[in-house]
Amino acid sequence: MTKDTSRRRGPERRRQDIADLVLHAGSLTAADLAERFDVSLMTIHRDLDELERQGIVRKHRGGVTAQPSGVFESNVAFRMNAMGPAKDAIAEKAAALVEPGMAVMLDDSTTALALARRLIGITPLTVITNFLEAINLLARERDIRLMALGGDYDPLHDSFLGVSCVDAIGALNVDLCFVSTSAVSGGFAYHQEQRIVSVKRAMLEAAVRSVLLIDHSKLNRVALHRVVPLSAFDLVIVDDEAGPQALSEFDEHKVTYELAEM
Repeated sequence: MTKDTSRRRGPERRRQDIADLVLHAGSLTAADLAERFDVSLMTIHRDLDELERQGIVRKHRGGVTAQPSGVFESNVAFRMNAMGPAKDAIAEKAAALVEPGMAVMLDDSTTALALARRLIGITPLTVITNFLEAINLLARERDIRLMALGGDYDPLHDSFLGVSCVDAIGALNVDLCFVSTSAVSGGFAYHQEQRIVSVKRAMLEAAVRSVLLIDHSKLNRVALHRVVPLSAFDLVIVDDEAGPQALSEFDEHKVTYELAEM
């Protein structure tokens, strides 16, 4: 690997550069990073410890990764670049459910963001979300009434969470709610973080109809917290690379689903 000059710019700049590399590559070894930044392994491990504390990456034996686990949700920058074609296909399918005049709620998933990009032509529309990226995307659309859900800003997810967010959702009633989760298995949707779970549950309670947007990489996986049974959703939209085992599990649990063609 080409050596970097970030060491001369201080540890904060080096850690940002390490984070950028890991988020782009998905995973790297500590030895590769030490060589790249021309610092000791001990220094790299201190940097990785701090990035892990911030929730940007997670360490594993001999290296570091930005990829999710059962207890670790990937940074939004990593998720924005993952499974793009699948998310676009799912979003295209989901957009067909939206009609002018509706009130639509979107969670802070990058799949819901792909849907937000397709709502611009379906107006007039009311869109409610806690995802800052979606808020910025829709803020200048004159025919969309945008409602931003407040709360505590969380840089890992680039969204607003916490009690204030849950309370704001509880005061609303929407026609359609679109959410995604980190994992689906055994008739349940899962997520790694309790603070995210409470917001997603509140969104589902506020909706007349709710739709789960899930790409095939999240099937047959579990995470720390159960969000809701899949039966809580009126529809699950998954891309057509979902395997037969996952689809048979949907059938077993009597889950209504549609396949989005990639």
